[in-house]
Amino acid sequence: MKQFSLTPAAGKRLIARGLTQHPDIQMALAEKTIVVIAGTTNGYVAEELLSSIGQADGFSRKKFFRGIVLPPSKPTEDSGRLPDESGFPGDVVITRGVWQKGKTIFDVADHLQAGDIILKGANAVHPETRRAAILIGHPQAGTVGAALPAHYGRRVKMILPVGLEKRVSGDLDALAAQVNAPQAQGPRLLPVPGEIFTELDAIALLTGASAELIAAGGVGGAEGSVWLAIQGAPDQEAAALTLLKAVAREPAFSL
Repeated sequence: MKQFSLTPAAGKRLIARGLTQHPDIQMALAEKTIVVIAGTTNGYVAEELLSSIGQADGFSRKKFFRGIVLPPSKPTEDSGRLPDESGFPGDVVITRGVWQKGKTIFDVADHLQAGDIILKGANAVHPETRRAAILIGHPQAGTVGAALPAHYGRRVKMILPVGLEKRVSGDLDALAAQVNAPQAQGPRLLPVPGEIFTELDAIALLTGASAELIAAGGVGGAEGSVWLAIQGAPDQEAAALTLLKAVAREPAFSL
C-alpha cells in the first residue's frame, strides 16, 4: 500500500484527466454532444477534454463558473455570484468532436438525446452512497434546472465531477429537507442523479489501483487536502504514484 496527499487543485486536475479516459465520454466526443457546465472543477475538465481533441486554444478557466464560494476576505453577492460577470465565457459544448464556442446548456438542453452527456459539478458528495448535491441560488434552479429534464425526459447521461474535499457525512435528502424548508435562509440544496466521479474513480480508471480516503486537511496551502491510501498490484501502485506526482504541484485555483 502507498499513501499520497492531494490538494483540491491537484484533485481537480486528476479528476479531469480521468474523465478524458471515461469510455462514455470517449464515445460521445466522436459521435454525440458533451456539455461541460461551467464550474471550477469543470474548468479543468473542459481544459483536458478540449486539449484531447486539439481545440484548447481560446479556452480559459478564468471565470468559467457562475456561482462560487469565496472566503470572507473576497466576498461575493448573496447568491454566490461575482459582482462583475462580464468575462463569463459560457459553457463548453462539444458536438461530434467540435467545440461550439459561445453555446451554453440553455442553448442546447432541449435538443440533447440519449448518448449525449452533461457534466455538472457539485457542492456536496456522499462517497459511500455515491450521491451528490448542488447548492441552488437561482429561483429556477439554474443550470441543473435545465439539465434535469434532459436526463429524466430523454435519458441524457449526467456525470458529476466532484472533489473529495466536498464530502459530507449526513444523508443528502435529510440535509436538503432542512435547508429547503420555508423558514430557512441561504442557498437551497438539491440532491441530483448521475454518476459521481471523484479522485478515487480517476485513480481506478487510469491505473487499475484502488484508492481510499484515510485522512484530510492541511495548512500553508494544503487546506482541504485529502490523504489517500493506494492499493493494487505493484505495477498498478507504481502507475498511481506516477500519476499523482504528475498532478501534485497543480497551482491553487485563482480568479
